[in-house]
Amino acid sequence: QVQLVESGGGLVQAGGSLRLSCLASGGTFSSCAMGWFRQAPGKEREFVAVISRTGYGTYYADSVKGRFAVSRDNAKNMVYLQMNSLKPEDTAVYYCAADPGGRLNPSIYNYDYWGQGTQVTVSS
Repeated sequence: QVQLVESGGGLVQAGGSLRLSCLASGGTFSSCAMGWFRQAPGKEREFVAVISRTGYGTYYADSVKGRFAVSRDNAKNMVYLQMNSLKPEDTAVYYCAADPGGRLNPSIYNYDYWGQGTQVTVSS
């Protein structure tokens, strides 16, 4: 009942920055925790970041802590992922996902709704 569409991916040089956006429609956006995941070629989908339903709590994977920042604007039904100091290892398809439970959980199984993803490529 929640539809998600990511945007903002692209090609960036190592050390650069990129901001991803996720637009939500349908359902009750403000009741969901919103997560970001990524999947690189040959690898399983992995957790990146999550923000609580109110926006007051966040949690990050160790691999991106200090470099990435997740935020949300419930009035606009938008979630963002600011990515700084990008590395070639960050290259992946990035997905936003909604968790009606509203908890800061890194498990993919807690998320009921997923976007189609946006490609991020970091060159060395």
